[in-house]
Amino acid sequence: MRIVIAGGHGQIARRLERLLAAGGHEVAGIIRNREQGDDLREAGAEPVLLDLESASVEEAAAVLQGAGAAVFAAGAGPGSGAARKDTVDRGAAVLFADAAERAGVRRYIVVSTMGADARHEGDEVFDAYLRAKGAADDYVRAKAGLDWTILRPGTLTNDAGKGLVRLEASTGRGSVPRDDVAAVLAEMTESAATAGLTLELVSGSVPVTVAVKDVAGN
Repeated sequence: MRIVIAGGHGQIARRLERLLAAGGHEVAGIIRNREQGDDLREAGAEPVLLDLESASVEEAAAVLQGAGAAVFAAGAGPGSGAARKDTVDRGAAVLFADAAERAGVRRYIVVSTMGADARHEGDEVFDAYLRAKGAADDYVRAKAGLDWTILRPGTLTNDAGKGLVRLEASTGRGSVPRDDVAAVLAEMTESAATAGLTLELVSGSVPVTVAVKDVAGN
């Protein structure tokens, strides 16, 4: 299956690219900076140069043609202001969802964040981030043409993944290694069984494959 990842040079995205490539999938990662291409190739992914802040729906849809799944893992990143939280964390996610629908790619997975809420109050940049992610999630959930899943990890760490997680509609606060987030995403791309679910993810005691299957059955 061809899988296209927005934010292809992100820390979670590169872990996911390695897992998907190792599983025999054809992986494409969207990047803004040509110099990042070698990192994606090393991870087993095809780099695709496209700026989702300025691209049209048609341009993004062209990248998605023939894909079996799309993963939105892009983000403005630390150090960016409130304006880019809106243009990337909300705007790019909306555009990528529209493009997936235009290209006929039904499976659409969003890497969101715990606490995302379009109605979140506050004047800090992080408050703007939570509003932007929440608004993007709301937009995707209203898309009848997508088999969407919203994944909301807790605090991300670079600890080695243990492959043991807690994946539920509500987990409560906690942390989770990026390795384990990528492992959960890889499982979710294999099947649309979690379509229509918004799920929180933290470290736990359940193996990733079991956790994904269990939550899909509820």
